[in-house]
Amino acid sequence: MTIMKRMIPALAALLLATAAHGAQPQERLLSPDGRLQMTFTLSPTGTPRYALDYDGRQVILPSDLGFELRGDLNVSKIEIEQGVIRKRDEHPSVSLHDDFELTDNRRSSLDETWQPVWGEEAEIRNHYNELVVDLRQRGTGRPMSVRFRLYDDGLGFRYEFPAMRGFEYFIIKEELTQFAMAGDHKAFWIPGDYDTQEYEYTESRLSEIPALLPSALTSNPYHTPYSVNAVQTSLQMRTDDGLYINLHEAALVDYPCMHLEIDPERLVFTASLTPDASGWKGTMQTPRHTPWRTIQVADDACGILASRLVLNLNDPCAYEDTSWIHPVKYVGVWWEMISGKGSWAYTEDVTSVRPGKTDYTACRPSPRHSASTANVRRYIDFAAEHGFDEVLVEGWNIGWEDWELFNKEEVFDFVTPYPDFDLPALSEYARSKGVRLMMHHETSSAVRNYERQMDRAYDLMERHGYDAVKSGYVGSIFPRGEHHYGQWMNNHYLYAIRKAAEHKIMVNAHEAVRPTGLCRTYPNMIGNESAKGTEYQAFGGIRPHHVTILPFTRLNGGPMDYTPGIFVMRMAEFSPANPSCVNATIANQLALYLTMYSPLQMAADLPEHYLRYPDAFQFIKDVAADWRRSRYLAAEPGDYIVVARQAKQSGQWFAAGVTDENARTLDVSLDFLEKGRKYEATIYADAPDAHYRTNPQAYTVTRRKVDSRTRLKMYLAPGGGFAISFRELE
Repeated sequence: MTIMKRMIPALAALLLATAAHGAQPQERLLSPDGRLQMTFTLSPTGTPRYALDYDGRQVILPSDLGFELRGDLNVSKIEIEQGVIRKRDEHPSVSLHDDFELTDNRRSSLDETWQPVWGEEAEIRNHYNELVVDLRQRGTGRPMSVRFRLYDDGLGFRYEFPAMRGFEYFIIKEELTQFAMAGDHKAFWIPGDYDTQEYEYTESRLSEIPALLPSALTSNPYHTPYSVNAVQTSLQMRTDDGLYINLHEAALVDYPCMHLEIDPERLVFTASLTPDASGWKGTMQTPRHTPWRTIQVADDACGILASRLVLNLNDPCAYEDTSWIHPVKYVGVWWEMISGKGSWAYTEDVTSVRPGKTDYTACRPSPRHSASTANVRRYIDFAAEHGFDEVLVEGWNIGWEDWELFNKEEVFDFVTPYPDFDLPALSEYARSKGVRLMMHHETSSAVRNYERQMDRAYDLMERHGYDAVKSGYVGSIFPRGEHHYGQWMNNHYLYAIRKAAEHKIMVNAHEAVRPTGLCRTYPNMIGNESAKGTEYQAFGGIRPHHVTILPFTRLNGGPMDYTPGIFVMRMAEFSPANPSCVNATIANQLALYLTMYSPLQMAADLPEHYLRYPDAFQFIKDVAADWRRSRYLAAEPGDYIVVARQAKQSGQWFAAGVTDENARTLDVSLDFLEKGRKYEATIYADAPDAHYRTNPQAYTVTRRKVDSRTRLKMYLAPGGGFAISFRELE
């Protein structure tokens, strides 16, 4: 809801238009605070270009804009060779890259404040100056506009195509958007991949990416890396003179996901779109616009974390009634299967399943099946006793004996439970305890199978009181040839979100495309995975620096269901066949509830493990999941993050910090607390001998009186962290 909105006339004092270089037009746009300047020009050959400066320092050098399109759809050639008939399509490229002239420009500004349904703040300011340049290609008469919005924290721009007879439809061969970097910056990147973001981050100079990328790849049949020069967004960089630059995209709707391909000699990134099954990069119908390309800039790392540019570039909430959307703290039947202690599958009697035909009543139940009525009741009791909202249950529905490896279309049934899962009785039992069950829909990437059942599945949820679903897209996309990040799948993800809203259901999608701020428009999109999460700690481990990078990268477009809160680090203690260890201390796991923002927060460990450490578990029970305001106190990507947040409902403050594999002591100011008030701080910290490898469960819990003038010296062990809750004293 907008509470203040102000449109400024076209000739705003801070927006400048000048002519330069003879006949070549040049348009300049300043950010509201005047520190960022975007310059638009046309090259001598009519190629649109832009550049970006910050306080006189070059951020983006002159960079090309435009497209290469597929040519005539109807040109084909029939060839007969040795009795075989072949049809060869001929699609000569059509340039939408040069020969442009500037026909008009339009300027405006906006200053508004809007209120997210949930978020890191109760109010977000949306303040920008805007320039729209209208272009016409001389030879073809084709129109194209570029809309630039310049904020104090960065630039967003997108392409817009008005309706035009003869140009109603076109197919993108390549998007030619460039980001010409002004130096060989340090970057935090993962390999370009059409199907996953589940990689750990590499830190390197931009020029080093091609040489280092092969070693960053992981062996997985469902990964699709495609170039040693390609990386994914959100891409975080740091310049030698102290600027922090981030490249991403916003409002990804009906369009392929953008990767970035670098020329390591020129240090120029070019947009690289995810192809469809035929190799093309997007089907467009005018009038139409693309997603926003975003460049965030700050002279302090905390400025990147505090930026809301990506959210601001998305449309306002699409729903009139959002009363059914709410933050969730949950536990679940999940970690026991991830760790290998339990299993999703009901039986070991069958290995080839046909939903609707396989008779599970004739099969012997496996003692390892975790989603049994008795086990789920145990989780419900735990959730009710300790104040959690919901209980996720994976492995409740038929099909888990035979799913991901064979890429079959009819794989899961989303309404039929296993014989040992009494869905109506468990739903009623949860309701009697004041909690809800959270649905799980693993699709195995058989998307048409899911869409055919979606209405029935959501109807089932409504009947039994479920209001949230965790969906999954493990495996290769069916139909074959499509990718997780292509236009076809991006349309599916949004279809699922909109369809869920018809049933007042919140969605937490795993293995889906990385978020681009669409949670502003569709706030029932309450969580996503779309990165390497805690589950990989049970698959060999994750390096500690991972959680100091994700807030700069993956979380830039929206929250992540990272599933923190693991207290027993060695899997072999309860799952003897698994040698993996969680590379974190308990204090680090507590800190993640603040540093890894999400309105959907899981206490991911087994209930019995929390009962071994009740004093540490208290922080997870106390910490909020929705915030009135957030303050990033200290940060350096790859090293550490410290944040303080005030709960939206109670007004209580919390603070936390995480570090990488290096121990460090941080000076934490409590000046975010209200002046003149006294507080009791409960401090959960690494013990002096804590270490993520050798002594991860060593922590201390202390209490002391503090106020806004207090400064705390916080020791963070290797792979460690700290968490603090503040209680105001009367």
